[in-house]
Amino acid sequence: MSSEPMPSMAEVTMRPIISARAVGKAFPVYSRPHHRLLQMLAPQSSRRWYREFQALHDVSFIIPPGQTVGIVGRNGSGKSTLLQILCGTLSPSAGEIQVQGRVAALLELGAGFSPDFTGRENVYLNATVLGLTRREVDERFDDIAAFADIGEFIEQPVKTYSSGMYVRLAFAVAIHVEPDVLVIDEALAVGDEAFQRKCFARIEAIREAGATVLFVSHSAGTVIELCDRVLLLDAGELIADGPPRQVVALYQKLLYAPAARVRELREQIRRDPATALSSGAMPVEATTPPVAAAARHEGPEPYFDASLQPSSTLAYESQGASIEDPHLETLEGHRVNVLIAGREYAYRYHVSFERAAAGVRCGMMMRTITGVEVCGAVSATPERAFPVVDASERLEVEFRFRCQLAPGVYFLNAGVLGLLEEGEAYLDRRIDVAMFRVLPHAGRLGTGLVDMDVVPALKVLRIEGVAM
Repeated sequence: MSSEPMPSMAEVTMRPIISARAVGKAFPVYSRPHHRLLQMLAPQSSRRWYREFQALHDVSFIIPPGQTVGIVGRNGSGKSTLLQILCGTLSPSAGEIQVQGRVAALLELGAGFSPDFTGRENVYLNATVLGLTRREVDERFDDIAAFADIGEFIEQPVKTYSSGMYVRLAFAVAIHVEPDVLVIDEALAVGDEAFQRKCFARIEAIREAGATVLFVSHSAGTVIELCDRVLLLDAGELIADGPPRQVVALYQKLLYAPAARVRELREQIRRDPATALSSGAMPVEATTPPVAAAARHEGPEPYFDASLQPSSTLAYESQGASIEDPHLETLEGHRVNVLIAGREYAYRYHVSFERAAAGVRCGMMMRTITGVEVCGAVSATPERAFPVVDASERLEVEFRFRCQLAPGVYFLNAGVLGLLEEGEAYLDRRIDVAMFRVLPHAGRLGTGLVDMDVVPALKVLRIEGVAM
């Protein structure tokens, strides 16, 4: 029997799920191919036929359970090396890293897949490596295949897959092993918008279930939206660790700094992040490339694209009402889902009732691919709700709006509220029930997610006494 005392419940709860202590990783770099052979033939020789490249140096951090942590840094900063050490595919040259629980990772495209095996065979291979038994994979295979949604290709060798199909299958396996730690390294940038939204919705569910998520991305907006905390790596060193908005700002400042100032700025960030953040002008990054608001009725026209169908739709259990046919239309009544910025549109749906309902209100919400709520509205305040709607009646719901959104893909929710015995509740609600795209326009001056019709003005002022 051990004489050590049992840990308290508080100690168990607070125990970090990831702990890195002075982690370093060095790779040998050979100036000539035959030097590798010479090193292998004489490993004990006093002469070294290689120089060391220090990919990581003295990296330490602790991550408690349930956090979503972003990792940012310039190319070559050591992000992917750190993730591979964390996942066990690389060993550190110095220090140690400890991870509690099951880790599922999406690293390099196709990593962990055998190209000559079929998708089905790779599901079993990959899930087994991640810790599932054959029986557990059997039980989850249909759900994995449905999420990946690659059809008959599941029976084909993965070497025939497109990059998008690789990601679909890899992500489907990773999330269905119910990981304690989910690691994602830029992989989701490959999929189409509907699949990305489905992935982010599943990541949200994994986070809510208490899992830890590590997310590497060059998209500053996505990191800020998803993460509770961000680590900034540069030249293999951890130089900042803190709130997403501040650390991402430091990353952007380092990214856009003149080459002559990078070393100085790195040291300033390491010593005093707050001072580094406040000194000098910060770069302003739009979440999308600058595009122009369309002229009111000039240029391209909105239209309907049948391929824009969400795959992340979630329906609440009905409590006496049913939402039908949610869609966008022009004010002339043409159904559309590819929009021109600056124009007016109507979001319409119908609600039918199985039985009479009291205090009825309807609502809508627009969200980004990552799930950020852009805007929403309800049909009335609780005091001005429909007093009673009979089972024989049907509501026609319309929310009219001017599209001021930046180019990109967005998702729509629809909901109907009513009074039940316990108070106001959803009689029906649909998440990601429709999707639409906002087209870019070459002359848009607004930046960010929403164009607020800001009017810019510049004046050239002559300074007295300065020769022209």
